[in-house]
Amino acid sequence: MLNRRSALLSAVFLIAGTAGAAVVAARGNAREPKAAVRVLVYHDMEGLAGQDDWKTYLFSHPEKYPEGQKLLAADLNAVIDGLFAGGATQVDVVDAHGSGNPEPDVRRDLLDQRAKQVFRDKAFDPYVDLTAPNTYDAVVAVAMHAKTGSRGFASHTITLGMDVLLNGKSITESEIVAYSWGRVGVPLVFVSGDDRLQNDLEVMPWLEYVVTKKATSSSTVELRNVDSVHAEMKEKAARAVRNLAKAKVMKVAEPLEAGLHAVPPATLASLEGIPGIKYANETVTFTAPNYRAAYDGVLALVRAARAGYSGVLAETVRKLPEGKQIMANYSDSLFMRWMDYESGRWKPPAPPPLSNKTFHGDR
Repeated sequence: MLNRRSALLSAVFLIAGTAGAAVVAARGNAREPKAAVRVLVYHDMEGLAGQDDWKTYLFSHPEKYPEGQKLLAADLNAVIDGLFAGGATQVDVVDAHGSGNPEPDVRRDLLDQRAKQVFRDKAFDPYVDLTAPNTYDAVVAVAMHAKTGSRGFASHTITLGMDVLLNGKSITESEIVAYSWGRVGVPLVFVSGDDRLQNDLEVMPWLEYVVTKKATSSSTVELRNVDSVHAEMKEKAARAVRNLAKAKVMKVAEPLEAGLHAVPPATLASLEGIPGIKYANETVTFTAPNYRAAYDGVLALVRAARAGYSGVLAETVRKLPEGKQIMANYSDSLFMRWMDYESGRWKPPAPPPLSNKTFHGDR
């Protein structure tokens, strides 16, 4: 549950370990940097400094979520301060987190007033719908998390139980951002999150990375001193802007192989045996003509894999004192819905939009 700047490209080379997959192009250094340096800041909430409780990034936990909002603003402000100190002339902030809050996760009254929040009059996906050429010169990502299987704090990709594959390689949401902006020649230059995400992003050695905490499991961490983390954020964000000419752009050869590997509580097992589906061991892969088509295809698979969540719901209900009766009522409701539709007594309502939010496009 996410811009970029056009630049002259040179020195193209393959990322090791992904045969023919991901390509990095170095930005040319021959000319002087442009006077305007426009930076887009993505933020998530799982990789916050000072955070050791997963409930702080969920709106459904009002006893903890406001604390997470304060931690988020503090991290963002440290990075924003550093970006301006390094020479940024414009800093915009876009919400790439899906807390469930109908309002922005970052409170405007707590956010550095020099930064603008990205709003649209229609729902949008921040990872792929903002990538217009010549709108930003660099992108940074704050409070990010490791990918599924990395054993980081709240590690996942897009949502619970999903592992996104690009040309056979498992990738993080930070890489999704980098590849997306790579389409218009804009680099990801700064990321913050736990130590496991730092390991995941070794494929981007030019990044200025700040470790906010050490993950000891998906729900526990060893915290760093928050003031020290914020000082490092400011320093490295400033350096990222000053060294922008040395940054690299992530690109991927097209057409490409994309896919989704599901782990509990998600599952893709229901797709096994369908003609035309490349399925093996909870993994579905497909060929896409370009990056956007690959991304959209992965999201479609995510929606299919989320059907596995219902198993957890059924387990939870059955444990209730009245669980047996609730499940019986559910079964009867299924039959009644079928009979009502077949009899013309019920028609499905229009599907709701994927998001009704205008400040970000969380899924």
